[in-house]
Amino acid sequence: MGNNDFTRFKRTQKSYSLAFKLQVVGEIERGELNFDQADRKYGIQGHCTIANWFKKHSNLDWKELPTMSTQKTPEQRIKELEALLAREKEKVHVLNTAIDIANDMLKTDIRKKYMPEQSSKPKPRS
Repeated sequence: MGNNDFTRFKRTQKSYSLAFKLQVVGEIERGELNFDQADRKYGIQGHCTIANWFKKHSNLDWKELPTMSTQKTPEQRIKELEALLAREKEKVHVLNTAIDIANDMLKTDIRKKYMPEQSSKPKPRS
């Protein structure tokens, strides 16, 4: 044969262990990889192979595929938590104002007393 010899690789069907399948499905469920990335990372040739594993072994609903999660830096997480804290403080302020208005309108004390005063009278024994 001449220079036109092409080396052909015969595709073979590989069988994968259950542990390996569960590992790949777990990475997809956690959002670390999508199907195409898992194909490339592990050298899996079939396009539907991982999708079939996912259908069989996933804890997630097949219709709700996970999205890729982006790791947030600590600074981003701190800003997010500070914004959440500010919203919660606003809610508390609004609720406290509503209770104060209700107290004035009803001429009563709605707020719970946390430290009840102990009565000086002894309780009668039965």
